[in-house]
Amino acid sequence: MSESHARPARGRVGVMLPRDLPVRDVLPFARRAEELGFDQVWVVEDLGWRGGVAQAATVLAATTDLTVGIGIMPAGARNVGFAAMDLATLAQLHPGRLIAGIGHGMPGWMRQAGSWPASPLTLIKEYASALRLLVAGQPGPVNGRYVRCEGVVLTEVPDVVPPVVLGVRGPKSQQAAGEVADGLLLAEPAAPAYITASLRNLGRAAPANRPEIVTYDAGAVDDDEEAALTRVRAALEPVGEPEWAAHIAPLPFATELHAHRTASPDARHFARTMPADWVRQLSVSGTPAQARAAIGARHAAGATSVVLAPAGPDALAALGSLARALPHRH
Repeated sequence: MSESHARPARGRVGVMLPRDLPVRDVLPFARRAEELGFDQVWVVEDLGWRGGVAQAATVLAATTDLTVGIGIMPAGARNVGFAAMDLATLAQLHPGRLIAGIGHGMPGWMRQAGSWPASPLTLIKEYASALRLLVAGQPGPVNGRYVRCEGVVLTEVPDVVPPVVLGVRGPKSQQAAGEVADGLLLAEPAAPAYITASLRNLGRAAPANRPEIVTYDAGAVDDDEEAALTRVRAALEPVGEPEWAAHIAPLPFATELHAHRTASPDARHFARTMPADWVRQLSVSGTPAQARAAIGARHAAGATSVVLAPAGPDALAALGSLARALPHRH
């Protein structure tokens, strides 16, 4: 019988492997991240780009100690039995180095792929519950509305079962994460107040061994604070859109930001004219000391892993500057 995964480590810092990173740079990016001292690399699965499992397998094989997160695998995209086989295989080959993120997927993409359910919440609850059982070597649960794997048992299961976190925004979905998953993956921006609100949504159903709380944020670090803020602004252009309302609502300037977005229908103008203080709170940016403080604030709010998405035109080149914000760097 497989062992449960270990408790989430406090204070981890990771970096996101951008979906549009040139393929020639994928392995150099992962290896450089490990060399610089990042704890994790998170791969992205967006429709039309690169597959999450394939990227994770390649990065795991090309590195030694990095934890690799898949953020996220849409629940409607894969049969749960075969997804469990993929994850169990990765976890067998690379013990203790995998975190699996599951989500609804973007509705538009999922409808294009013919995989958007009538009840996304029902699907993700059934899917996550079944996936965790299967990867741990237990029989699949009774067939549900969407997920059918009753009695399925994996022969090959890992010694260290990877955590399954839900990459979800809405209160009901976050509450479900407390019931059927090992924690949350919070998309960017993940300011401390948003982390606190999300933990509140997990409620009493949160995992007893303290949940994994992984946060994404755009990151830019420079000795020149203004240069870093300028570089990160483009990554904040979508922040005023309705999909990001849950991220903004807990912030003290939420009403002002909404008014600013209404007055600036052009996303580029909205981001370029955003007050510097907002930019700092909605990203991990500024001087190394400022970025380090932003990471620390997210850990203090409950994040187990703070993941930085490199801002700017050259993600590989940005790794060195982002590493200056690592807590052990001075």
